[in-house]
Amino acid sequence: MSFALKTGLRESNVTSLKWSQVDMQRKCAWVHADEAKSNKSIGYPLNSDALEVIRSQISKNNEFIFTNQGLPVNRPNTAAWHKALERVGISDFRWHLQNGMPLHVLKELGGWANLKMVLRYAHLSSNH
Repeated sequence: MSFALKTGLRESNVTSLKWSQVDMQRKCAWVHADEAKSNKSIGYPLNSDALEVIRSQISKNNEFIFTNQGLPVNRPNTAAWHKALERVGISDFRWHLQNGMPLHVLKELGGWANLKMVLRYAHLSSNH
């Protein structure tokens, strides 16, 4: 969940993220076209917090970054997921975030064709 908060990636893109999609040196990750809603490849910048989360997963699985008991995470909306959210003090986690990011940046990172689609998913803060 911390990685999702740091990157804004969609749920399925986080849970299916593979080591082959991450370049720690260049500080970015890629969502391949066949895994993106828009059917276009998308590059995501990784900040130091997101990279730290990824580093914590090294050697847990050779293919997938995020696993549970050595297996890829299929759906995070489980009792274990909710317990993890509670442990870190998050009570109202949502996969669609804006977090002060400009709409045109959300459009590019989300792979949306136009701002109308961004507005369907973006939840604007009151001070935006």
